[in-house]
Amino acid sequence: MARPRHRNLPKPSDMFARDWEWSELTAFATAEGAGPRLAVVSGRRRQGKTFLLQSLAEATGGFYFAAAEASEAESLRLLGAAVADHTGAPAPYGLKHWDDALELLFNLAAERPTTIVLDEFPYLARSSPALPSLLQRAIGVRRDAAHHSRHPRILLCGSAMSFMGGLLSGTSPLYGRASLNLVVHSLDSRQAAEFWGIDDPRLAALVHAVVGGTPAYRREFVGDDTPAGFDDFDDWIRRTVLNPMRPIHSEADFLLASEPDLRDRSLYHSVLAAVTDGNNTSGGIASAVGRKATDISHPLTVLRKCGLLTVEPDAFRRNRTAYRIAEPLIAFHHAVVRPQAAFLARPGGAAKVWERGRHTFLSKVVGPHFERLCREWVSWHADPETFGGLPIDVTTGTVPDPAARTSHEVDVVVRGAVGQDQGILLSIGEAKWQKVMDVRDLDRLRHILGLLAARGIDTSHTRPACYSGVGFTPALHAAATRGEVVLVDLQRLYTGA
Repeated sequence: MARPRHRNLPKPSDMFARDWEWSELTAFATAEGAGPRLAVVSGRRRQGKTFLLQSLAEATGGFYFAAAEASEAESLRLLGAAVADHTGAPAPYGLKHWDDALELLFNLAAERPTTIVLDEFPYLARSSPALPSLLQRAIGVRRDAAHHSRHPRILLCGSAMSFMGGLLSGTSPLYGRASLNLVVHSLDSRQAAEFWGIDDPRLAALVHAVVGGTPAYRREFVGDDTPAGFDDFDDWIRRTVLNPMRPIHSEADFLLASEPDLRDRSLYHSVLAAVTDGNNTSGGIASAVGRKATDISHPLTVLRKCGLLTVEPDAFRRNRTAYRIAEPLIAFHHAVVRPQAAFLARPGGAAKVWERGRHTFLSKVVGPHFERLCREWVSWHADPETFGGLPIDVTTGTVPDPAARTSHEVDVVVRGAVGQDQGILLSIGEAKWQKVMDVRDLDRLRHILGLLAARGIDTSHTRPACYSGVGFTPALHAAATRGEVVLVDLQRLYTGA
């Protein structure tokens, strides 16, 4: 069956990156074919979803409505006024039910496919729990002429990730109804460096460890205040994220407060603080917060659904997973700001907090964040020839060392494909932010490869890799020249393959 045809709409000149997202949205909005169609757009706050959808509505001559936290009656009244403003007709009188409102919206698409955006959809559904069911009934699967005489392209958007994630689940009325489910992610590390106008890879990595790739943080939250150079980074921290007068300072608290499923926020803060402190297993997190593992299983699940935590399987140990902070600003807040919040209200408080917290930032935040950047580089930017195959799965791993009665953490584990064979162990690597790596680091990786081979794991294709934020010794460079190790520095992370 032929794919529906669609128009290619030029991306707005003031839209940074987002080429793939724009292509998917415009393909959905302009696809030919009769009848209603549904899309769901989600993503954490501040990623630019509203800008994307407003631009889409403008480019297609569609309708955009941003819901507010309001009662059902007020929401219907606001929607009616927005439709009137869009069409130039008098405001509809007395919208009493969502059935009437959906009929009004569908009529906007009586003559041609029309974009209809309902932004902040969770607000509408919270005051009108039946709305997803009513939408399902309105979209339907009917084949009658009346159903196909209108062509709404409905986009539901929201930042409450737990709610939006369940909107298309198997128990939802809208399950199976959406032809597009788009998640708007943060900018990757290279895009973020370009967006912030930072050419120095070391400075780019430090800034990314604080604010990640969230576009709004540069303009709206720090007022386009970017570090003038590496030597300005400390001052930039003090005048922005440690400045109670700047909105970026309280953003981490807001990210938790804005999620409706996070009720006992003190417990959720403690869980995030435990992960930031290096506790990555459910048992370690439970011990750090003083609870049983069963008591924190629900908070961990909720934080994952909200997009504030990620969970990664261990490459070498079954039934073991590692939790990581997904939003860098959350890690910075719990490592530096939250433990010393009282000092920030005092004169000179930012300087004192940063003096005390800088080492913690480098070890507890930047170190793990650099490891994450290395894994992302392998997944998104590394040439397949770098590891002798196509990387497919990149994670971390723990390798037991029975003779030494210890275990070894492996920061970057790469599995992939060599020819038709998949699941091959292509590389194991160690990442060090502040250490000049030497041959001893290569020897450690060789020792781990020996332990893996003794367990029956095929290591014949495995290439050791060292990732460093400050460089490598001449001896390690010589080993790389002989093909014994892959070396990845910051310059390669940000510009090379």
